[in-house]
This record gives sequence, structure tokens and C-alpha cells, in this order.
Amino acid sequence: MINREIIRIKIVQLTYAYYQNGNKNIDSAEKELFFSLSKAYDLYNYLLSLIVSITKEARKHLEVAQAKARREGEKEPSQKFAYNRFAIQLEENKMLNDFMETQKKSWDNDIEFVRKLYKQIADSQTYADYMADTEDSYAADRELWRKIYRTLIQENEELDAILEEQSLYWNDDKEIVDTFVLKTIKRFDEKNGAKQELLPEYDNEEDRDYARKLFRAAILNADEYQRYMSEASHNWDFNRLAYMDIVIMQIALAEIMTFPTIPISVTINEFVDIAKLYSTPRSGGYINGMLDAIARHLIATGRLMKRMAEPKAKKAQGSEEPQPADGPATSSVEPASGNNEEQTNNQ
Repeated sequence: MINREIIRIKIVQLTYAYYQNGNKNIDSAEKELFFSLSKAYDLYNYLLSLIVSITKEARKHLEVAQAKARREGEKEPSQKFAYNRFAIQLEENKMLNDFMETQKKSWDNDIEFVRKLYKQIADSQTYADYMADTEDSYAADRELWRKIYRTLIQENEELDAILEEQSLYWNDDKEIVDTFVLKTIKRFDEKNGAKQELLPEYDNEEDRDYARKLFRAAILNADEYQRYMSEASHNWDFNRLAYMDIVIMQIALAEIMTFPTIPISVTINEFVDIAKLYSTPRSGGYINGMLDAIARHLIATGRLMKRMAEPKAKKAQGSEEPQPADGPATSSVEPASGNNEEQTNNQ
């Protein structure tokens, strides 16, 4: 589940924190990185368990409604939602139950939110359409929860606030983790029963190794990468760069130099997107231009054995050099000189 998009974002956050922290211990910082990544997987399981908690709440309401109907001699209400087959399969899922038991997590402490969310679901048009539909199939049950998640859980400010109170890490994780929850719902198969596999924490050990190598390369080779940035920004004061821009470019250069199989264009695009989220409005365009210029220079001087597409022809007029982000002058990230760790070898 933890993919390279999440890893890049976490490394940007933890590298930024590393330079803000007076006690620069790379081993401790690396442990914090992997702890932060594990919290994203915790959130994935916790959000899946929310579906189970809502379903249990629905059964409580159903029991009350059934008792009232029997007492008054009326037709008993439908059990369709309370005993939704997808929700039951998730409730019985071995991987989810093992994880929640190990983590000692539940929604019991936020039961009022669960009750409120159940009422919102029961009042929704999605719920009304489902209950009125004569189709009675596992596929319809699963599709209902996909729709509910997208419309009432994915964009839910009250839920976001609850999650942020429980873990500071989850504030930035939920948007990405939501996509994995939806992917999981879609891939559930009735025939797998309680043994249906959830997404693993990591698809393979290669991604764990990628996280470790990228984080260490970004910090241990900071002097070298910042020198590249300084050379590329010779037309103006390097110290005018926004602090976060330097961190982002430093990590991007670490990926470009350390991982020969990742295309330069992929790296640039990924870190430009991160800059749009975490830095200034102008940072994305500026970082794109800087990284492109640095990579081409490194290739031309034989320090980088990768290939890039030929640049588009420059406009005859109005062409400008990339400009630094708006805002007051800020000092650059303190380089990692003096670190006794062995320098990471560039590929």
C-alpha cells in the first residue's frame, strides 16, 4: 500500500524536520521516517474498520425498529443495509481483525461520530436508492459502500478533525489513503470470504529500500546537491530560495542521482507536484525549471548517466530565466557537512 508517492511526501516532511531539529541524528530521523510510513498503514486499516462500526450501529437501529414493528403489529423493516454482504465480509476479515486487535484500535471512543455518520448515510439518496432497488447481489452491496465512502467519508471535515486529533501524521495521509480504501473495496471478492487479502503495508522490500536510500542520500550528499543548485542559480542570490524549495530540490536530486532506473522526467514531475502542495504558489514552475537545467548540465558534464528528451525551442522573445519563489529572503538549508556517516555513492 505504501507507494512511492507517499514515501516522497514523507521524506520531504522528515528532511525538513531534520534540519529544523537541533539534534541531527540521521539514524533517529530514519526511524521516525519508517514510523511515519507505518502510521499511513494504520490509517488504512482504521478507515476500513469505520465501515464495520457503521454497520454495527445500523444493526442496533434495526433491532429497535424491529421490536417496535412487532409490538405494533407492523411490517418489520428491511435488513438489507444492516446485513450488507460486503460489510459482513469486511467485518469477518482475518487481516483486518488481526491488525485491529494488535493495535488495540476501535471507534468506540468516537461512537457519537459513528452514529451521526450512520444517520447521514440513512438520510442520503444513495441509501434510499439502494434500499429501493430490487437487485439483491453482493456486487450491489459492495458498490453501495464504494459510493458511500466517496460521497460521505472521503470528504468529511468532522472525520478529518477526529483523525488529526488522534495522530498528527494522519492529517497529510488521508487523501492518499482514501484512494487505497476505495481500491480495496473494489477488489473484494465474495468467494474469498474472511480470507480476502487487504493491501500489504509494502508491495515489496524494494520500496522500503528505496525509502531508506533516498532519505540518506538526500541528507548525506546535501553539500553536493546544494552546490548544483547554487551553480544553476548564478543569476541571483541562492539564499533567496524558499526553505522548502531547497529541501524539495535536494531530495529530487538525490533521486535523480541515486536511482538510475527512475526517469528524470518522472522525478521532476513528482517533486513539482509536491512543491505545489507544500511550498509557495510559484515554487512548482521554478523547481521544474531548476531541476531540468541541473539535470541537463550534469548529463553534459558526464556526472549523470541518464538521458533526457531534447528541450523545446525557446521563444524568440519574452523568454525568462526561472525565478525564485515569492516571499522574503530565507537562508538555505544547512548542509550536512561534518556528518561522520559514509557518503552515499551516486549511481
